[in-house]
Amino acid sequence: MVRGSEMVKISKTLTEILVCPLSKQPLRVCDKSSSLISDAIGVSFPIVDGIPCLVPRDGEIVETEDAPSECKADSFDSKNNHKTT
Repeated sequence: MVRGSEMVKISKTLTEILVCPLSKQPLRVCDKSSSLISDAIGVSFPIVDGIPCLVPRDGEIVETEDAPSECKADSFDSKNNHKTT
């Protein structure tokens, strides 16, 4: 999440201990989208005001062709496990 012209940062220590709430695998930080990415299941979780939102319904599916470099995501309905438009 961007505030003004500054990117909201998250503590490196915190990112080292957080795991995906769905896969229980490590997350990586994507500075471009201010999110935490679960490469294990291809889901992005937003960071809002420096706080990671790891509620499964807040997750978004990461586009596979852009996942490692661009960190783009589509909307994801975790309750029904499908992409939304």
